[in-house]
Amino acid sequence: MGAEMKQNLKSGGFNDRIPLMANKENKKMVKRKAPQPAGGRFRVVTLGGGTGSFTVLFGLKEYNELDITAIVSMADDGGSTGILRDQYGVLPPGDARRALVALAREDGVFRELFSYKFSEGALSGHSIGNLLLAGLEKLTGSFKGALLETSRLLAVSGKVVPVTEDNVRLHAVLEDGELLFGEHVIDVPHGPRSPIRDIWLEPEAKISKDAKIAIANADVVVICPGDLYTSIVPNILVKGVREALSNTKGKVIFVTNIATKNGETNSYTASDFLRVVESFLEDGTIDVVIMNTERPSESILRKYKKEGAELVMPNISKRLGLNIIKGKFVANGGLLRHDHQKLSRAIWQLTTRS
Repeated sequence: MGAEMKQNLKSGGFNDRIPLMANKENKKMVKRKAPQPAGGRFRVVTLGGGTGSFTVLFGLKEYNELDITAIVSMADDGGSTGILRDQYGVLPPGDARRALVALAREDGVFRELFSYKFSEGALSGHSIGNLLLAGLEKLTGSFKGALLETSRLLAVSGKVVPVTEDNVRLHAVLEDGELLFGEHVIDVPHGPRSPIRDIWLEPEAKISKDAKIAIANADVVVICPGDLYTSIVPNILVKGVREALSNTKGKVIFVTNIATKNGETNSYTASDFLRVVESFLEDGTIDVVIMNTERPSESILRKYKKEGAELVMPNISKRLGLNIIKGKFVANGGLLRHDHQKLSRAIWQLTTRS
């Protein structure tokens, strides 16, 4: 455990780093310029992993005017991904696989095959996509090469790049002092546990060249919704991401979650999500927050309550330098998830707005 981590534990972790109200001296307000399309296309970068990133990407790919780069987390170590990491030493394919499927123009049997998961036998729990990415990494000699080949196979609209090419593991400490090792252990609690106090990567990871370039050249960067401590924060923990987000001239948009997650964000409101994300960023980095204000049916809320989850209350207040976009973003059906069309439309409007 490094000196910085030890100091974080003494000071109370990320909760004490940066208050919710950012410094009013927002340097990015001075240098911000209206985005200019690259060759007629706006450059949109997403940052995240899991279902939240999939939803954003699936909606954005319908806008041909967008040049999309999906930066995905490399902290996953559960299920099929964890087995492949441990047995073959490959980078985690899970979040990259989801992003590739979301951006795929190939909508036939191959796209379905890429998502197919075995349910029995020696390959139980493995998806074809994960196995293919792992095999291609070995064949091409790099995870980047594996992504390029699968992007061709799926006719991907855009690019998928890892946030880091380093082999890292996620670690956390709870308020009661318990240490958790591994993304899967943090993500899936076994019974009640204390709130997360701090979180970090070991070993220290540095931002990939492709991710750094994408953020620097972006017209818009979207910090996607998702599991706060296991899908969103692991990206920002990578050395160089914080600085890249601060220095980009593009708008930085943060999409708050619709529902909390048991064991990670119990009782969190929208302002709590924003506070935690901003505690890992430099003051004034986030320009826009997209926040759901829609309340779904009570039957859906009761179902989620049984799982220890609840609706995120939209309580972010106005402040200098922060644009708050409120709207009804809940998807139809029985899940508390963003509607991909409504969310992508809001991002599109923010991207093209001068």
